[in-house]
Order: sequence, then structure tokens, then C-alpha cells
Amino acid sequence: MIAIGLDGFRHGWVAVTLERDRHAVEFIESVSWLAAQRFSRAAIDMPVGLSDDGLRACDLEARALLRPHASRVFTGARRWLWQQFCYPDDYAQANAAASQRGQPRVSLQLWHLGPKIIEVDGFVRAHRQLDIRETHPELVFRRLNGGEPLPSKRTAEGLRLRCDLVRGQGIGAIDDWLTKARLGTGAKADDVLDACACALAARDSEACVPQGEPLRDQYGLPMQIWY
Repeated sequence: MIAIGLDGFRHGWVAVTLERDRHAVEFIESVSWLAAQRFSRAAIDMPVGLSDDGLRACDLEARALLRPHASRVFTGARRWLWQQFCYPDDYAQANAAASQRGQPRVSLQLWHLGPKIIEVDGFVRAHRQLDIRETHPELVFRRLNGGEPLPSKRTAEGLRLRCDLVRGQGIGAIDDWLTKARLGTGAKADDVLDACACALAARDSEACVPQGEPLRDQYGLPMQIWY
């Protein structure tokens, strides 16, 4: 079993590979890197499968699991937002169009994720033979933490707990990755920890929302979050 976890950051993606006792971290520019890798399953912290109105049952179920921290799950991603409007300048126009369609406005935080959402969407649709699943690090950490959501990853306690959980899953190199490997890349400590959680989802997870056969988008991509 070769599992890969991907988490986005400003300059690209943190990629964590788990293969038995071999654990590796890389800082890559594009998810197209996956096309040259040998892996059994990859899990990525980005929407896979997009609805036209931005409403997905998997997001709503994930938010319910993470209460009182439901806002950690973004909602509202729609292909047309970034296909019809130019990032980053057309934010106001995109929201005006959403309102005209009777749809929710897109938050500024989600708007900035647009280029990566479209990047992942295009790659997954072009490589359907690869097992690439959507995950959410906060759901993974919740599972590892006995079903309890963790404190914010922006706090020292939250980072320490996430690091302890990752180390407890056998990723002993995490300290070196956080103190040495990521330096100069632009990736933050929580980006590396989130990529580890994604890799653990790819390696271990059997839980998902929604359970069973998921709804699929117009291109047949499943709208389902594994953790």
C-alpha cells in the first residue's frame, strides 16, 4: 500500500507519501506531480466533485461532525465561479452573478482557493483511472482523537496535539519535517500536519460522508469526503 496525502499552501502543495516504513515529504508546484508517482491511493484536502449551486451533502455532514467548529469546512465551491470570472480581480462580479442565480455568495477565503480547486478538478477528471479521494484533515484528526474535534491549529496546543496524533500513527519524521524540511518552502507547520492527515486518510480510512453510494456531479465525480 502506497498512500499519498496532498494539502495546498500558497506556493503549491505539501505531498506526504507513506509506504510501510518509508515516509517522505515533498513540496511540489502542481498536483500533476501525481501522474508520475506510483501509488495505491491519494487523498487531497480540496473539493472533488462540484455541484452547480455549491451545496453538497458531504460538506453539511462534515460540518455537523465538527460542531462547534463547523466553519472549518468551507462550502460553496462552484466551477463556474472561476471559469466565468477572472481570479483574483472579479470577486465582486462573481458574487453578483451568484446572487442573480439565487445562490449563496462565495466567501473571500474560498475565492482564494479557486485556482487550486480548478487545478484539482481538471486533474481528477483527466485521470479517472487513479484513486484520488477528497478528504478533510480536521475529520481525520477528529477520528484519531477519539471522535473529539481538536483546538484550533492556529494555537500552540492545537499544533502540539496534531503533532502527537501524527507521531502516534508512526510518522516519526514529523519533527524533522516541521523544523527542517519545510523551511524556505513557504509551507507552514499546519500545512505539513494537514498533509500527514490526508496521507493517513489515504492509507487507513474506511469512514466517509455521506456513507454508501454518493451523489455525483455533472462529470460523474463523487461528492464524498473520506477520513
